[in-house]
Amino acid sequence: MNHELPQLPYSKNALNPIISEETFDYHYGKHHATYVNNLKNLTKDTVLNETGIEEIILKAYQDKNTILFNNAAQHWNHSFFWHCLSPDGGSSPRGPINELLDRDFGGFDKFKDQFSDTATKLFGCGWAWLAQNETGTLEIVPMKDAHTPLTEGKKPILTLDVWEHAYYIDYRNARPRFIEGFWEVVNWEFANSNLTSNK
Repeated sequence: MNHELPQLPYSKNALNPIISEETFDYHYGKHHATYVNNLKNLTKDTVLNETGIEEIILKAYQDKNTILFNNAAQHWNHSFFWHCLSPDGGSSPRGPINELLDRDFGGFDKFKDQFSDTATKLFGCGWAWLAQNETGTLEIVPMKDAHTPLTEGKKPILTLDVWEHAYYIDYRNARPRFIEGFWEVVNWEFANSNLTSNK
């Protein structure tokens, strides 16, 4: 991932009515773009301009450089999030991710309930993550603001953005309805591609 706004992996109207084109205009076209532009300005004429985003995130986190961390992490988080969605997504998980959800949560339905509950109850702004720890176990990780499992040495598998700008145009303050819609477009193939081999 570089310091540029990535192309969406689908058209802005591909996820209607779960996520509208207008939401993508603001969420992707303005919010994500702003994080990218801020990151460019913060790293301009420095060695960080040629440094990978994950490395910047970890260094900024270690150095407690909040401004740099927030913009780099939000760029990474959003770029990852767009791939967690697919017009061909939804339904039941397939492949290794399904096996791990059975093992670590007692099945997809139990995982879905726990993840939805976590995303609903996360106060204020943040992200609900499905991550894989160093032992290969899947965990649901709620994180505030721009935080990411990368700083905890965990591998992100899926995420759901529950900042208000992710859903307010389409759902106003009804975050639970947005979360319900997520399950209709969740990209299980992407989740499978993120799993580490030590499962």
